[in-house]
Amino acid sequence: MDGEDIVHMFPERMRDRWMWAAAYADTLQEIRLRVGKPAAALVDGREYFVGADGRLADMPSALPAVTAQETEEILAHLCQYSVYAFADEIRQGFLTIRGGHRVGMAGQVVLEDDGRVRNIKYVRYLNVRIAHEIIGVSDAFLPRLYDGAGGLYNTLLISPPGCGKTTMLRDLIRNVSDGNVCGKGMNVAVVDERSEIAGSYLGVAQNNVGIRTDVLDSCPKREGMMMLIRSMSPQVLAVDELGGEEDLRALRAASGCGCRLLATVHGGPQEGSGYKNNMRDIISSGLFERYMLLRRVDRHCEVEGIYDGNGCRL
Repeated sequence: MDGEDIVHMFPERMRDRWMWAAAYADTLQEIRLRVGKPAAALVDGREYFVGADGRLADMPSALPAVTAQETEEILAHLCQYSVYAFADEIRQGFLTIRGGHRVGMAGQVVLEDDGRVRNIKYVRYLNVRIAHEIIGVSDAFLPRLYDGAGGLYNTLLISPPGCGKTTMLRDLIRNVSDGNVCGKGMNVAVVDERSEIAGSYLGVAQNNVGIRTDVLDSCPKREGMMMLIRSMSPQVLAVDELGGEEDLRALRAASGCGCRLLATVHGGPQEGSGYKNNMRDIISSGLFERYMLLRRVDRHCEVEGIYDGNGCRL
């Protein structure tokens, strides 16, 4: 990752304070800005607070608070001083910027008469999530995700939040698209509803998702899957974070059109009954032939195991 990209997220007059981020680019995960509170950063799983001189501190006492003027200036800079041009993304509560990094935002919501979100004004909270690609993270698992004839199994990745499922999915897409020792390259279509897989900026993927991959950015999954099937004739369809029955219906339709499937879902042993019911529906659908379970151990993520469609560990 280019640390200069992180520093240049901020207006020029603020950059001296953020120069430290370039040195921590490989382990920096988040920068949080909250009006009236000190700026915070998450580095390799540890929270720090950022002083006016850019020094990192363990405690927030005596550090300057972020101002409303600063959040407004940063947002304008991220939008290339044309906030109106990015209104559709702001309405969804995030921006994807150069490098594939994602900026979440919160503030006062303006609603349409029908209750839909029209805009977010008075943006007073920013969460810059730093994109990290790990090229090759899926390599070791490919033999269990392909059959002996080079066919890709429909695969579902399951993990709690923050355990690397999107990172793993992204690298699987790259491997499937480019081709690998287990199978030749295939045309992959990605529905990137939250711009987290490809990290598209102005329509161009900032992350490496392979040479045969087409991306539909910022589109709801159920509409996007059928749009891509009709327009791009994919051999493989990839989506992140499955939701309810509507997503399953769209996946069934995609599978019926001959597409192989790659998908993720939030999940873990502590999840509630709603999640368990959702997983029961997914498993009983018979759509997936491989399940990859990820978990966090200390501050690191790892693959707990890969299972076939009958629940047998491979």
